[in-house]
Amino acid sequence: MDIYTIIFLALAVFIFLRLRSVLGQRTGDERPPLNQAARDVLRGGPDNVVPMPGTVADQTPLAPSAEPATPPDRWKGIADSGSALALGLDQIAVNDPAFDAQHFLSGAKSAYEMIVLAFANGERRALKDLLSSEVYDGFDAAIKQREQRGEKVETRFASIEKATIVNAEVRDKTAQITIRFVSQMITATRDKDGTVVDGSPDKLADVTDIWTFARDISSRDPNWKLVGTESGH
Repeated sequence: MDIYTIIFLALAVFIFLRLRSVLGQRTGDERPPLNQAARDVLRGGPDNVVPMPGTVADQTPLAPSAEPATPPDRWKGIADSGSALALGLDQIAVNDPAFDAQHFLSGAKSAYEMIVLAFANGERRALKDLLSSEVYDGFDAAIKQREQRGEKVETRFASIEKATIVNAEVRDKTAQITIRFVSQMITATRDKDGTVVDGSPDKLADVTDIWTFARDISSRDPNWKLVGTESGH
């Protein structure tokens, strides 16, 4: 073994001892070993959740926040609290927060008068905007029959005595409200010669109608349309 080999061996031993002395010490800056929960996260372990200080896992669970209580008189004058009608109106209001029953009734009374007068005068264009296609077809057929017979209808409103919501519900994103109208009007039908064949041009008649209005609450269109009619008692 020559002198150069001995020198290189001595240097190698010296460097090894120095590295060992450094690597074997802790400086306080080392990253602590991962705990089991953290390893589970990195591996996609059992729950994939590491509870952190101050999170829900370290606190007493809170009761779920309740929705604001519905005022017991929300539908005052429209429906009794807790009734099937009130629950139906609640259902509509949940799906349409802008819904106001009193405002709706006011609009429905105006629509009722407009539709009755438009039907009497045979104004199809006005009816088309207010009726569903099925109801419009029925009204249109009745108008055509009158026209074929040469008949004219005279109708004048005296008053709408009552307009009462009798049913409300939501079906497949369609809100439906049924109203019972009690009105007084003068109505008479004259044949092509001007002879009165139905009603009276001078006498008030009491009329009761039960109409159902509907609106697609998933649509941006705010308008309600008449989807069903029947005579009341």
